[in-house]
Amino acid sequence: MDLKDHIRSIPDFPKTGILFYDISTLLAHSDAWRVTLGRLARIVTKYQPDLLAGIESRGFLLSAALGSQLGLGVIMIRKKGKLPGSTISHEYVLEYGSDTIEIQRDAIKKGQRVFILDDLLATGGTMAASVELLHKVNAGVVGAACIIELNSLKGRNKLDIPFETLVSFDT
Repeated sequence: MDLKDHIRSIPDFPKTGILFYDISTLLAHSDAWRVTLGRLARIVTKYQPDLLAGIESRGFLLSAALGSQLGLGVIMIRKKGKLPGSTISHEYVLEYGSDTIEIQRDAIKKGQRVFILDDLLATGGTMAASVELLHKVNAGVVGAACIIELNSLKGRNKLDIPFETLVSFDT
């Protein structure tokens, strides 16, 4: 199955000049969603993680579904102020400013093997920041995967971990 057939592109969203790749149509198609999860499960299994980390917000869908399927725990990497309890944060630079991501302080035990999931890799800023945040708590980040990679933005060049994707676009 060609998963690209189930991902729609929406021009000028969220602002003019951006071509947004929307996985809503993939999620709505049960066979395409099942195939997506199966392919990601094969990738994740190779790295033998203890936990999956989903990046807000579509990464939550992937990590929760795969965690259930593979018998793995799931943690959430969220924007600042969205998690209850004590958190550990990491601020990172964006093209126009900065942002902060967090995990709950007790989410990971030292040395646990963590695999990161998100729907799309563009510039790689949030994924690289997630790796740095997990390193702060002494997690062993074993790899990451996304459904979509935007090749022209060269986001994988910011990553110092194994990275895999299911489909890529050159625009």
